[in-house]
Amino acid sequence: MDTPMEPARLLQAYQDTVDGALIRHRSILDTLSKSQEVHARLSRVIATAVTVCGCISVEAERQRIPMDADLNHLHQYVRSHIEGTLCARCREEVEVELGQMLFYETALASLFGLSLDAVLKSDLARLRTLGVFNLS
Repeated sequence: MDTPMEPARLLQAYQDTVDGALIRHRSILDTLSKSQEVHARLSRVIATAVTVCGCISVEAERQRIPMDADLNHLHQYVRSHIEGTLCARCREEVEVELGQMLFYETALASLFGLSLDAVLKSDLARLRTLGVFNLS
């Protein structure tokens, strides 16, 4: 069994591994296009979980937020519109595509000489500062 790593070391080990695996897709153009392709595949896997497997469904309607709702409690009123739970097969496919997304996003960071740990720390600080005003 693998020994647990502290998060910063895990991120660095992952980024180093991704960087070492970038041979064919080392070009920024290849990496960007592969990233977009993986995002499309994830969308397809989720659509298939709804339309073919049926383990989840989408029950979407307008978000109903009370006029007097406090900004700090908005998360109590908004829904994901997902009903059900991914079956084991669909869950595995979503995990694979999310892993591929992480791979190419990490590759982009490496190609620009950015530390994934630094990117996450910076974004965390921004999220904590802006809070609910981070909505874009």
